[in-house]
Amino acid sequence: MIESRTFKADLHCHSSVSDGVLTPTEVATRAHANGVTLWSLTDHDEIGGIAAARKQAEALGMQFVSGIEISVTWAERTLHVVGLNIDVEDRDLNEGLEKIRRDREQRAHAMADKLAELGFAGTYEGALGYAGNPNLLSRTHFARYMVEQKHCSSMQAVFDQYLADGKPAYVAGEWAQLDEALGWIHSAGGVAVIAHPGRYKYSRREFTTLFRTFKLMGGKGIEVVTGSHTPDQYHQYANVARQYGFLASCGSDFHSPQESRVDLGGLPGLPSDLVPVWKAFN
Repeated sequence: MIESRTFKADLHCHSSVSDGVLTPTEVATRAHANGVTLWSLTDHDEIGGIAAARKQAEALGMQFVSGIEISVTWAERTLHVVGLNIDVEDRDLNEGLEKIRRDREQRAHAMADKLAELGFAGTYEGALGYAGNPNLLSRTHFARYMVEQKHCSSMQAVFDQYLADGKPAYVAGEWAQLDEALGWIHSAGGVAVIAHPGRYKYSRREFTTLFRTFKLMGGKGIEVVTGSHTPDQYHQYANVARQYGFLASCGSDFHSPQESRVDLGGLPGLPSDLVPVWKAFN
């Protein structure tokens, strides 16, 4: 049970088990040092860091909830759904995540092939050097290698020129369907949350359909205050939460001290009239 007291929550961040640079123990330590008292590690399609994260969080006196960020294909684009307070031993969840990880490996090889055609040899092996988990090679790992090799000046430049949707080395992922991802989260007893909605390039009509469909499928929350949103978007998605009756979540989306726009625990609090997502945790 989450205690009823004043705390700072950060319910979206990443470790070296997916595409972050710090180990789960190091992320927990940094979160605690920054004043976080309610924390979740939400690695991409992987729960292998949860045990170490929980152990360190509890040793430091933080309240911890198990989390995951699942890659979904919706309306022909990638959507991320966070699952919070999940049972990491759940069979359906683990089998679903294993399927996504297999597809991730195939995608990584395809991206490396496209980059080679563009004149950048050895990117698969180079990206592996940045991956704490070789089964979860992602665009972020390729971008880090491309910057190290001085092919681009920044990770954002790598995405803008080569790896973002529609760019020459982009490869669409074979992700979960929305109903599958929510089914896995619900099977594991978790709460499903749409991650950083302000990042998606959906039309107004597509967003309306997404929010209605997500709620009909049992989705409960939406990230309002997140490191991937601008301050104006905090207000925009607070209004979405009010309109659809979503629980409100918050998280830095921290990946690295050098790369992340917002550090762990560095966000303002949620608007006081919204119902925070932790009210749904048992």
